[in-house]
Amino acid sequence: MNALMIAHVASMIDHFNMPNIKLLLELGYSVHVVCNFKSGSSCDDAEIDSLKVKLDSLGVTYTHIDFERFPFSLKNFVAYKQLKKVFDDEHYDLVHCHTPMGGVLGRLAAKKYRKSGTKVIYTAHGFHFFKGAPLKNWLLYYPVEWICAFWTDELITINKEDYARAQRHMHAKHITYIPGVGVDLKKFSPDIYTEEEIANARAELGVDTDEKMLLSVGELIPRKNHESVIRALAKVNNPKIKYFICGTGELREYLERLIEELGLTENVRLLGYRTDISKLCDCADLFVFPSLQEGLPVALMEAIASKTAVICSDIRGNTDLVSGDALFETKNVEQISEKISFYLCKDLLEEVKCNYSNLMKCDLEKVSEDMKSIYKNN
Repeated sequence: MNALMIAHVASMIDHFNMPNIKLLLELGYSVHVVCNFKSGSSCDDAEIDSLKVKLDSLGVTYTHIDFERFPFSLKNFVAYKQLKKVFDDEHYDLVHCHTPMGGVLGRLAAKKYRKSGTKVIYTAHGFHFFKGAPLKNWLLYYPVEWICAFWTDELITINKEDYARAQRHMHAKHITYIPGVGVDLKKFSPDIYTEEEIANARAELGVDTDEKMLLSVGELIPRKNHESVIRALAKVNNPKIKYFICGTGELREYLERLIEELGLTENVRLLGYRTDISKLCDCADLFVFPSLQEGLPVALMEAIASKTAVICSDIRGNTDLVSGDALFETKNVEQISEKISFYLCKDLLEEVKCNYSNLMKCDLEKVSEDMKSIYKNN
């Protein structure tokens, strides 16, 4: 049996789909991964090389496809032809698509092969049309997803808003709600590191014992909205707060200039790509997640799994995980600054417990069992 995994960016494979690839291998599939393996806004060379090593170690084949994030890029026409060749060269029993461009071009390329038994699964990691989305998103993305749903055997949604909308309006053969891609509660347990290890890690980052550490994880792109938190810190104006952002992306130089202009060079650091997120979450006094748009954010789930206090933007996906005072308006810098000040001096034990309890539905073991059932039934 052959399975094809499609995503337009390598980060979607590396960060979110390695458990699914391992599941397919366990079920006896030979797995072929296609995505854009060139470095760009979502992955740098080190990340891509790391992904290739992981795939090689599993015996997974992979092919570069010239996907572009922008829907009307001419490269996506090239990508479609490349995908067609992949399908012509090999019969796939199962195809699992991810990301908007991977989902559209993958389902379009697989359309005729469904007649010969190929099953097509699409995981919507957050529809681009949602409550509060710009009108252009609805005009562009909704009709395309509506049409592609007719070529979908299993449509997986990862948050409650998308699931309700898909049930009402989409025409896939099956529509399923699975709460995200799962989070490894054991990997992100706060019991992994000793107090001494955490103290040493904070010291290496330059956080003194009398200082508070804030952490964000996410690509340095407009959608992740790191700028709002940086501006909020300028309003807080507390030299005892150190803020660290993990991630790579197109806005790095812009954010570095902003940090310098606001006089925050001693307080804010861009850490780039990190492989020690679980330790960083344990080090942090507060995790801040200001994203403008999400499906069900893994970074936020990992912070909650680490039993770190969190505040986040009041958007779809985030509200499946966090509620109450921890939510803020996405670009309300004044409100974000108030939340930071309030949460750094508040007793958060009960809130942390509540968030963790709510996260149990997203346990990787449970999500993997749900995915295994879907793979077996398609």
